[in-house]
Parts: sequence; C-alpha cells; structure tokens
Amino acid sequence: MCEKKQTKLYITIIFGLFVTACSNRDIYENIQFNNRQDCLKLPPSQYDECMETFSKSYDEYERERKEVSKDMRN
Repeated sequence: MCEKKQTKLYITIIFGLFVTACSNRDIYENIQFNNRQDCLKLPPSQYDECMETFSKSYDEYERERKEVSKDMRN
C-alpha cells in the first residue's frame, strides 16, 4: 500500500514539474505577444525598435536568465 502512495507522489511531482515548465514558456510567449501588439500602436519610427526589443525567443531568454543567475551566485 505504501509503495502505491509513493508511486502516485512521484508521478504527481513529475507531472507538476512538466506542467510548470510548459506554463513558464506559455506565459513568456503571451507577454511577448502582447508587447508586440502594443508596438503596433507606435509611430513607424519607433515600431522596428519596439519589435526588436520583444522578439527574443523563450530559449534565448532562459539561457540569459540562467547566465545572470549563475553570475549572481559567484
């Protein structure tokens, strides 16, 4: 009986970690999308710079975030 509870706990933890990772990407991409939508409201002279600011992929963002985090610990 105890093994069954342990197995359920492990499955729940793994599932929770998987969902969290997906959610972080989804949240980031939605924020970036909304920011790019706001760029459409700007005059043409500011549009390109705005779009460039919010064009970083989640993978690039995550790589930079980890690097900064690593530097702060040292």
